[in-house]
Amino acid sequence: MFGIVRPCRHRLGESLKTQWMAHLCGLCLALRKDHGQFARIVTNYDGLLISVLTEAQAAGEGSGRRTAGPCPLRGMRTASVANGEGARLSAAVSLVLASAKVRDHVADGDGLLARKPVALAARRVAAGWGAAGARSGSAVGFDTAVLVDAVDRQLGIETLAGLGTPILTVTEPTETATAAAFAHTAVLAGRPGNAAPLAEAGRLFGRLAHLLDAVEDRETDATSGAWNPLTATGTSLTEARRLADDAVHGIRLALREVEFSDAKLAHVLLVHELRGSVDRAFGSSSCGHGAVMSSPYAPAGPGGPGVPPPPEPPRRDRRGLLAGCAVWMGLACTCQMCCGTFEDPWSRQRREGLCSGSDCGDCCDCCSCCEGCGDCCDGCDCGCDCGC
Repeated sequence: MFGIVRPCRHRLGESLKTQWMAHLCGLCLALRKDHGQFARIVTNYDGLLISVLTEAQAAGEGSGRRTAGPCPLRGMRTASVANGEGARLSAAVSLVLASAKVRDHVADGDGLLARKPVALAARRVAAGWGAAGARSGSAVGFDTAVLVDAVDRQLGIETLAGLGTPILTVTEPTETATAAAFAHTAVLAGRPGNAAPLAEAGRLFGRLAHLLDAVEDRETDATSGAWNPLTATGTSLTEARRLADDAVHGIRLALREVEFSDAKLAHVLLVHELRGSVDRAFGSSSCGHGAVMSSPYAPAGPGGPGVPPPPEPPRRDRRGLLAGCAVWMGLACTCQMCCGTFEDPWSRQRREGLCSGSDCGDCCDCCSCCEGCGDCCDGCDCGCDCGC
């Protein structure tokens, strides 16, 4: 579950959370339907933005939805999920980009991929995903060659880049790829006039995704010796932050030029949540109520000073290594570790799925969702209750 737009369910609210999950499930099911069970592992948060944008422009409330059968991710409940060309385009883009991601890790020799047999298997998987993405893209009129070309050019640009190379030279292929994907949602929705501003929003989103990925991986790449665009070009974090802030601002302005049928979810994800993504990457997240510092004079426990906390509830017996591995495989195959709650395979403790918390940080962040973005909510009913 990779991607930079990882919304907090508390900030989304019940209605938008339901819509967001409909697109997430729709992408996952589109991958399974067209490309098999294994392809579902490329489901990602940014890919579903394609589905969100397509539906946001389409006429008719609830259009492009279907009722999906019970799923472990939803506690074996049925649900209304995104269906149709938007979900299929999301699947195509996700497959091609996941293919590129695997190829990039193989080229860098990351982890187990440094071993030739594993690298060979990974290349075959990546090639299969790339071909599958091309088929899905063609089915909805989208030529994924622009994505493949961007990936190929990216490798060449990174090879030649060095100190003094403009960081935007390195981000250009990603910008071009995402611009094409965003623009094609206008074609699918029958709104050709939206193609230009959506291409601009997509271009800036690609720039932002590349920058934030570089910022988050900077220390890890330095430790492992992997290539990082900021380090290679000598771009400072200050400059990267400036470019990221400009990109968020530009996306907001571009979206104002788009004619939507229902812009609420798209606006929240691409304006409010993107701002949160930038703050999270640069470690500058803050709460609208002000930071709450822990006091050295706070009670030692629920009973007050000097009163020990209540004893922890007794733990159930831990599973052994093999039994835990068997349970882990069952959870992984049914994707229960992605969403909802599940029992830890070894300790038996209740755990939250990977996308249950979605990096919500401090839940009072919802009160500062409009800080620093001026009149970003003017003219839109995005459901934000912070008074903007």
